[in-house]
Amino acid sequence: MEFKTFLFYAFSVVLVIAALRVITARNPVHAALFLVLSFFSAAGIWMLLKAEFLSIVLVLVYVGAVMVLFLFVVMMLDINLDKMREGFWGYFPLAATVGTVIVLEMAAVIFHGFQGSEADVPAISANIGNTKELGKLIYTEYVYAFEIAAVILLVAIVAAVALTLRRRKDSKYFSPSAAVKVKSTDRVRIVKMKSEAKVDPVAPANPAAPAATPPAAPAAPQK
Repeated sequence: MEFKTFLFYAFSVVLVIAALRVITARNPVHAALFLVLSFFSAAGIWMLLKAEFLSIVLVLVYVGAVMVLFLFVVMMLDINLDKMREGFWGYFPLAATVGTVIVLEMAAVIFHGFQGSEADVPAISANIGNTKELGKLIYTEYVYAFEIAAVILLVAIVAAVALTLRRRKDSKYFSPSAAVKVKSTDRVRIVKMKSEAKVDPVAPANPAAPAATPPAAPAAPQK
């Protein structure tokens, strides 16, 4: 077995395990971290296929921007895990059926592609790895799909910001517009009070009163 083939199977195994942990992890933060690991594994597979541009874009865009933003949003939100797990087994049969149908469709497409006639397929790097050719395709044939994807990402960013800035009981919140309108009289209040005479704590409270006499000694007992 060649070293390249060994790396392909290693990255594939890590990718499959990480993808399974994404949907089976109980903690959403752990699920997001496993999704980052799956992106790195997919980037390694793209690198083995000589698609360097797609590999770097997968790491920079999805891991460096989208997943980090998603991870911070998940950590900031007050997610009730017990409530999320309610009704899981009730929806499991439907989800398993849909997943099985998708897997069978993908397997049918892949097996049909392998059974086809062998043709001279150009190298992947000539079609996908070339940044110039990829840019021409994106901004000519797929320009509408590219713009729709940009709008979807913009909506996702706005939704994430709106979720983090919502009013919560366990966090302090103030309105920036109300803070700008505050005047000095609303913050500081001057109170006028009459002056009081200073009392010396050493001097007695009533100087006219006689000084207290010490108590007399007890009389001696008579024999």
